[in-house]
Amino acid sequence: MASSRVGQWRSSARVVSTCLLAALLTCTLRCSECVKLSNIILILTDDQDVEMGGMTPMKKTKELIGDAGVTFSNAFTATPLCCPSRSSILTGKYPHNHLVRNNSISGNCSSTAWQKEAEPFAFPVYLNKMRYQTFYGGKYLNQYGSKDAGGVGHVPPGWDQWHALVGNSKYYNYTLSVNGKEENHGDNYEKDYLTDLVLNRSLHFLEERSPNHPFFMMLCPPSPHSPWTAAPQYQQSFSDVKAPRDGSFNMPGKDKHWLLRQPANPMPNSSIEYLDNAYRRRWQTLLSVDDMVEQLIKKLDSIKELNNTYIFYTSDHGYHTGQFSLPIDKRQLYEFDIRIPLLVRGPGIKPKQALQSPVLNIDLSMTILDIAGVNLSTVNMDGQSFLPQMAPSLRNGTERPFFLIEYTGEGNSSEDPSCPKLGPGLAECFPDCVCEDAFNNTYACVRTLKDANLQYCEFADNESFVEVYNLTSDPHQLENIVKKVDPALLQIMNQRLIKLESCTGDSCRNVK
Repeated sequence: MASSRVGQWRSSARVVSTCLLAALLTCTLRCSECVKLSNIILILTDDQDVEMGGMTPMKKTKELIGDAGVTFSNAFTATPLCCPSRSSILTGKYPHNHLVRNNSISGNCSSTAWQKEAEPFAFPVYLNKMRYQTFYGGKYLNQYGSKDAGGVGHVPPGWDQWHALVGNSKYYNYTLSVNGKEENHGDNYEKDYLTDLVLNRSLHFLEERSPNHPFFMMLCPPSPHSPWTAAPQYQQSFSDVKAPRDGSFNMPGKDKHWLLRQPANPMPNSSIEYLDNAYRRRWQTLLSVDDMVEQLIKKLDSIKELNNTYIFYTSDHGYHTGQFSLPIDKRQLYEFDIRIPLLVRGPGIKPKQALQSPVLNIDLSMTILDIAGVNLSTVNMDGQSFLPQMAPSLRNGTERPFFLIEYTGEGNSSEDPSCPKLGPGLAECFPDCVCEDAFNNTYACVRTLKDANLQYCEFADNESFVEVYNLTSDPHQLENIVKKVDPALLQIMNQRLIKLESCTGDSCRNVK
């Protein structure tokens, strides 16, 4: 009798357990179906520095993104030039792996080779596979849309809505590729001002999207790139502002690569007036970007998507205005050209964080894919996700101890008429014989922050020139200490640089 009751009890228990298991599985399946991936927005400006006060006009952006999330104080570009840098953002790779060297077709900028070998593996392709609805608006790559790059009919894979600028940054009188169709614009502010157009089309995308799937938007306004055309309401702003006069402003390029030793010092008044005007106008153009951020966040809030959206704000590289007597440009290895703004807000990120973890723009793609739930071990990229640094409650991870900055110089085969005395091989020359680039302005640097704040750079020139800086004692890089440093340290940095210059994928993250 007792054994019969025990048998009945065991049978009943098995039935109950089976039912509970079935219910649990059903619940789990239903819950997994209900999990909603976060939306992601990447705002990428053009030539916006952080070292020279480039974020000063961005009051709304700093409040709405930085104060609501995290501001990175050590964010860097892998290379300080538009097309190679943007290619690094899209592919998550150092330039020596994506092979875009400069802003020309011959330098692989948006070339047919790039389209065949790199674009199919850019991060938007992975997002599209995860059923993200994708939107692109604004500047893409400098040669995009040109005849040699396939014209406006070429739409890179991974994009559902494509509103890309043909060529380099403009504010008026430009052409867009709208989903592969040519669209020409004039100089009417209400209809054509590119920063506002990118905003308006992104807002329309948000209205028309399906609420059943997450979205990714990449918004790339021209600001603050030349020709520095501000919106009408901002053309009188910052009338008393001048470029900062501290640090390396109007200083000689002593003990530096030969290109930095050429500019006249002190700079002539004409150069200073020119760069002050450029500085002011750059800030004026950024006010429209600041408005863009505000309007975008208001829209996300109104459609109840703000709390489920990560918003990244950054630039492709920095900029200089008078540093080491170079009037205006980028392309150099110094902090003003390689540091970039980076602000992020989103789910799991605590507000008002200021993080010192070093982050590179090659990390953006891996971080975005990490947020989207992509298995990062299946992705062939050099960067690493910085989601663990922003939201340690969501991910575990480590920060890199050092990293690579590399650049391939560009020059003309003939003498520049602005500077005949220096001969051929130069580019970006000003009338008073100040040239911002040259074929042998080709360098690679290893940058470390963790144990020592150092930068070690080697040039590919006939001098085998080396520059070394201790940025703790010399934050403006005024003194090249290569002749004062312990040779053992130089050897360590040289070996790290050799490994980084040939790294790919995991080996870029695990250099010892």
